[in-house]
Parts: sequence; structure tokens; C-alpha cells
Amino acid sequence: MTRKGVVLMAYGTPRTLDDVEAYYTHIRGGRNPSEEELSDLVERYRAIGGTSPLIEITRKQSSGLNDRLVRAGSNTRVYAAMKHSPPFIASVVRQASDDGIDELLVIALAPHYSRISIGSYIASVREANEGLSSRMKLTFVESWHDHPALVDVWSRRVDDAASRMGKQRFWLVFSAHSLPARILAEGDPYATQLLATSDLVAKRAGKKDWSFSYKSASQTHEPWLGPYILEHLESLRAKGERSFLIAPIGFVSDHLEILYDLDVECAQWAKGAGVGLRRCESLNDSSEFLDCLFSIVRDKGFVN
Repeated sequence: MTRKGVVLMAYGTPRTLDDVEAYYTHIRGGRNPSEEELSDLVERYRAIGGTSPLIEITRKQSSGLNDRLVRAGSNTRVYAAMKHSPPFIASVVRQASDDGIDELLVIALAPHYSRISIGSYIASVREANEGLSSRMKLTFVESWHDHPALVDVWSRRVDDAASRMGKQRFWLVFSAHSLPARILAEGDPYATQLLATSDLVAKRAGKKDWSFSYKSASQTHEPWLGPYILEHLESLRAKGERSFLIAPIGFVSDHLEILYDLDVECAQWAKGAGVGLRRCESLNDSSEFLDCLFSIVRDKGFVN
């Protein structure tokens, strides 16, 4: 009997402030960060309590999906892996093989495809699998940006946040992690998929006043996708907008880029600018999001 497995992959995070340097070095391909770069990242983690909940959330997503599979009578086993911190992708792929998995469904917990991002997760899994004495059959979910269940759960998040804002008029700002602008010339679908998701969610939520922005561009010598969220919010304020709702649709889980970039930086900007700002709750391990993951796994034939 063929044994099937699913691996859910997230970016990773340092567990403590002492782990930030090793984590940052891994992100940089083995190159140590400067003292200034390291200090800046440490302070960001310190500002959100010293660590990110990403690993714990990913484990809950994995166990929650596994529970749904068990209830459906499936023997498919679910694993959680990180790109830049333990448990690393390579070790989890080896573990799946050691557990007797024959076919592995690979899902990066980011719905929008880019060769730079999702492509690198896929490459890591392929490389790990190639090194096994008994290779598994791999199936990749490259993107799921327009999956009906994802659109549904995000539209609910917008509706829930809007209900807490009462009858106050607000501008909806979708956001995601920025990438180098050169990907556009390379035909990368990342930006197009982000706008497609935003449009689907806005239409489902019945919201016409919306726009899109990026955040967390790295400090390199090349242009990155924009507009940058703080600059974008300021431009909207200058046009008369006074209340904002941010929907970080490029992410599914709380982590540094949400808990600091949005909940600290954007919140500080809003306070100084004298405007209202609220963020949609992340999907995390909510029942609705676990249902979405189950739908994806079922669509790929891994509920056996």
C-alpha cells in the first residue's frame, strides 16, 4: 500500500534572541550580517517579545490538518518544516522517507508563487529527495492564490474586522512581502497573483475602496516592488483617507513581518498621523484555514 504524506513549509524564525545571528546568517546564505544589521533585527524581535510564534503556529497547522485527515479516514501523515531554522526542510524530508512515505505533497505556507520564494522551497525539497537512498514521488502545490477556500477565509477576515469598525468608512489596504522588481521583467507571476487574490477578496467582501502595497524590502542595491506600505498609507492620508484596514494576504501566519512591521511600525505611524488603523486577524491555525488546507490536500488526491 502506498503511504502518502504532506509537508507544510514556512520561512522559519529564531527561537530566542541568541539565535538571531545564526538565523540571519542562514538567510544570507552563510554570510554573517554586520553588527548594525544584526542589532536592528534583534531589536525588532525584542519589540515583539523576543521571538516569533511562527514555528508553534506551523506545528498547530500541521497537527490540525493531520486531525482532519484522521477524521476523514485517511492515513496521510503531515509534517512541518522550516526554510531557515530547525526543523529544516532537508531533515523533515529525510524523516518522511524514514517513516515509509512513498508520495509526498509539498505545500509552502505562502499562496503566491515566485521563483525566488516558493521556487526556493521546491528546490530544497528536490535536493533533499535526490539525496535519499529511496526517493519519494513528489507533488508540488506551486500556488493556491485563487483557491475558493482561501478567498472565503480572507473575505471573512475582512468582514469580521469591518464589523468591529462599526459604520465608519475605511480604506482597505492589502499587503505582502516585497521582492526585487526584476522579477516582473522575468515574467514572474508573484505580483499578478497578489493582485488577483486582492481583487477576489475585495469583491467577495463587497469592498470597492481598496489598494495594494508591499513591505519588508531588503536593503540591496536594486529596486524592489512597491509602493512601500508606510509611504502608501501616507499618500492615502494626504488624499483625505482617515481610517484604514490592513489585510496581509501575502501571509497566513503571525510572524515578525506582521507583528512588527504592521502592529508596531504602521501602528506608530497611524498614531502620529492621527488616523485610525486596524489589521485583519491572521489565518494561523483557525478552523477555517485548516479547512482550506484540507481542501487543497483533497484536491491533490492525498486524502486516501
